[in-house]
Amino acid sequence: MDKHKTYESTVIINASLDDPQIEAIVTRIAELITKNGGSLAALNKWGRKRLAYSINKKTNGFYVNYEFTAPPSLIAVLERSYQLDEMVLRYLTIALDSKALAAKAALPVAEPPAEQPVPVREPLFKETDEPAAS
Repeated sequence: MDKHKTYESTVIINASLDDPQIEAIVTRIAELITKNGGSLAALNKWGRKRLAYSINKKTNGFYVNYEFTAPPSLIAVLERSYQLDEMVLRYLTIALDSKALAAKAALPVAEPPAEQPVPVREPLFKETDEPAAS
């Protein structure tokens, strides 16, 4: 009987793919987690970022972070899937221990910034009904 643990997995996907292709990979990984007994707690898409060094001649990557609880047997399946997918440049999966979970729970929840009103600008040119005389 497997005991579920909390994990965090960060994946760098080839950023030269189109957005629908990247979304398909993100969805496939999330489905892999849920179909194998895991429960997805958060899916954070960090977006396209420049890599610190080139990986397989790629300088940009699309970062995705998954937070989930799952049996330990899922990690081998998940990492095998990462290794077989050519569009996954790098990955890192870690198990969160009780100290990490307590520190994460103590973090304040960030509220989204309030919308500020857009200032009304005066037009640079005024429209006139009469054409300019030449």
